Amino acid sequence: MFEQIDQFVDRIISLTPEERQLFHSLLKFRRVRKRTYLLQDGEICDFEAYIVKGCIRTYYLSDDGTETILSFAIEDWWVSDPYSFTEQTPSNMFIESLEDCELLVVDHKSKAALYQKIPKFETLFRLLIQRSLFALQKRFHSLVSQTAEQRYLAFLEKYPQVVQRVPQNQIARYLGVSPEFLSKVRSAMHKKK
Repeated sequence: MFEQIDQFVDRIISLTPEERQLFHSLLKFRRVRKRTYLLQDGEICDFEAYIVKGCIRTYYLSDDGTETILSFAIEDWWVSDPYSFTEQTPSNMFIESLEDCELLVVDHKSKAALYQKIPKFETLFRLLIQRSLFALQKRFHSLVSQTAEQRYLAFLEKYPQVVQRVPQNQIARYLGVSPEFLSKVRSAMHKKK
């Protein structure tokens, strides 16, 4: 059950067998069905989840009910609301499973214990937050500097494994365009081929 997460951790930090055992003891295995909300607007996020299997999306709802998709996450990725989790304040986002999922979850209290007992985990989670911030910066830059077609091509190139698992209307929301506009972009791309 821990093989995947151990490989993930080993790419960043090295653990003794005792540290690995402690880490495993602080994780909770959780199965969630497709279309399950792990977090809803107004709730406090008390988890950081490593995805063993499945696909999850994080998104915001505007006052008029329009979804803005922040991210998709699949196997070997982490999902959470970092601000709500760290500050223990109500979230303004939704986290929903798009497929049946298997997760390894660390809650706020367990993560604090992990930091106290194995300080090198602070390095691991700091690097995760940095990577997340860099990805958001790149995404914001692409939203303001690239055409919808360029953003779609970049999405296809960077996340080919996600494209097959996520409905086109959600990809459109992620790219910041309407599903109809994305359909036109895709048609134009096929004609160019």
